[in-house]
Amino acid sequence: MNTRIPSSRAVLFALGLLAAGGLGWTASNAANPSVSVKVDERPISASVNSPLGASYAPIVKRVAPSVVKVLVTERAKAIPAQELPPFFNHPGFREFFGDQFGHNFGGRRGTLRQPPQEGLGSGVIVSPDGYILTNSHVVKGADTIKVTFGDGRELTAKVVGTDPQTDLAVIKVEAKDLPAITFADSDSVEVGDRVLAVGNPFGIGQTVTSGMVSGLGRAMFGLDYEDFIQTDAAINPGNSGGALVDAEGRLIGVNTAILSRSGGFQGIGFAIPSNLARNVMEQLASTGKVVRGYLGVTIQDITAELAEHFDLPNRAGALVAEVQPDSPAAKAGLKGGDVVTKIDGKAIKDARNLKLIVGSLKPGEKVTAEVLRDGKTQTMELSVTARPNERSLSRSGGGSGDDDDLSGSAEDTGTLNGVGVGDLDADARREFDIPANVRGALITSVEPDSAAAEAGLQAGNVILEINRKPVKNAEDAVKLTEKTESKKTLVRLWTPNGIRYVVVDETDEKSGS
Repeated sequence: MNTRIPSSRAVLFALGLLAAGGLGWTASNAANPSVSVKVDERPISASVNSPLGASYAPIVKRVAPSVVKVLVTERAKAIPAQELPPFFNHPGFREFFGDQFGHNFGGRRGTLRQPPQEGLGSGVIVSPDGYILTNSHVVKGADTIKVTFGDGRELTAKVVGTDPQTDLAVIKVEAKDLPAITFADSDSVEVGDRVLAVGNPFGIGQTVTSGMVSGLGRAMFGLDYEDFIQTDAAINPGNSGGALVDAEGRLIGVNTAILSRSGGFQGIGFAIPSNLARNVMEQLASTGKVVRGYLGVTIQDITAELAEHFDLPNRAGALVAEVQPDSPAAKAGLKGGDVVTKIDGKAIKDARNLKLIVGSLKPGEKVTAEVLRDGKTQTMELSVTARPNERSLSRSGGGSGDDDDLSGSAEDTGTLNGVGVGDLDADARREFDIPANVRGALITSVEPDSAAAEAGLQAGNVILEINRKPVKNAEDAVKLTEKTESKKTLVRLWTPNGIRYVVVDETDEKSGS
């Protein structure tokens, strides 16, 4: 069955996912020998007369043996009643469906019997000694994995490691002299390059489709590390984990997902770039896990409004909203409001680009960062460390109590109209799970139709700064928004998802009611 990712754009993963469960890596914690892969980093020829000619057959013959079918099975199992959604215990539901869901269903001993589940995907052989690259969602929940090769052999595979943050996984079979694929440099891929997608859609057997690179740097599915290559080469359920190759048969991506309103292919498919896949694959094969570089900053994209407020020449770079104490960034001297424009000479396009570059670095590496601060470029050296376990923050409800109101009257010339604030106290910190080191004014209410609401301010957020000036309490917030000529306000916020800057633009808002 297909699993639909919740989205108004109807994003559909290109594999029939397993119904439930998850599978961690099963390899030993001991480091394995590094995987030797073939790499050809030459850029593809841009000549219209090469290299395919009138037929794709020579390329297909070279690539096809390196792409395998991956069949995943999850055993039948009983799901305890207490783990089922509440409606399963409703008397009307049980009366209509009877006892087909298990004996004593609905009581503490009740169970739902889940039948065996199967999923079908593809994989790419990356080393002669049996390492195979595929998608994490292909092997999720697997009890057994069978890999079918082009010569008809079927071998059992084990999971070496998975990385849900990129949707990649490495599995391994016991075999030798396998036809490993050659990796290309995906950073040299350009929109318009011709490509082939190779996989096993719908279980009908290995299939090849052709197209071109339609876009680069796509982020569509909410993964922590996304940098998808977009293609119009047809990708369908079962293609997940298969190969996207260039006109010379080199791997430029691992096919992963499609964007569809119908559930079928509609000309928009996505592949994980080979450079990202190779980095993850080598770590998974060696240690069973991925360790990413960490700087200790919260970053965000630069909007036109932020560029104006920070007096930036353009929107390139990543804006630093927060620097964690004692982090590599803090030790190097980075501050909130800095804009990172380069890392080791590589231009930073946006926050996602910086996250990808830092994530690809190994702990212990030193990098040089170029930073814009108050209109001047500074150079800093940062020592990358391993990423610590991230703590998830969540909101637990709305605010209440006596608060100051920033909304004002029709004659008010202040800003942040429609926002109510109060002082932070122990009750508020417990209610909104606000860390003890956060200081500022608690937002207790936001009028739904206000400019502040449109900018994303919510009850439970904490105002840390207004127009680059620190806010210690509600009184500070009120004073900093009184009698202000500008109707655009730069606000630095603590939110459950981290600290960020926003611009509240009240230029066209009608005051009063």
